Amino acid sequence: MEQALTAVCKDIRLGKILIQTNHDTGEPELHYLRLPKEISEDYVILMDSTVSTGAAAMMAVRVLLDHDVHEEKIFLLSLLMAEMGVHSVAYAFPRVRIITTAVDKRVNEEFHIIPGIGNFGDRYFGTDAPSAWCESESTDY
Repeated sequence: MEQALTAVCKDIRLGKILIQTNHDTGEPELHYLRLPKEISEDYVILMDSTVSTGAAAMMAVRVLLDHDVHEEKIFLLSLLMAEMGVHSVAYAFPRVRIITTAVDKRVNEEFHIIPGIGNFGDRYFGTDAPSAWCESESTDY
């Protein structure tokens, strides 16, 4: 998503927030943070390819708020979100604008969106086998 954005917006300033879900606890953990200087007056596009529970997205929004970014200047952009994630983020941060291409109904015990696309990062980098739901559920097209 970052490459597509920079191809269109050549002079955009980029930051990075790496938050991963701890698979033992299900809680988000902040692993890396690098934000542009004087970000407080900027509009911020927070990009997360998939949002399941919304916990990581809410942590990222909180990080931005802690750096004095105004809630109404944050846009959460996602390819796919679970209904639970949409509701969680919207309830916690009602002035954050949420933009997504699709919303799926369920999240499984591994916090993956169902039917979803699995773990986007793992699929993108080829580090994950197809999830069990692909093999066990049949779909008529």
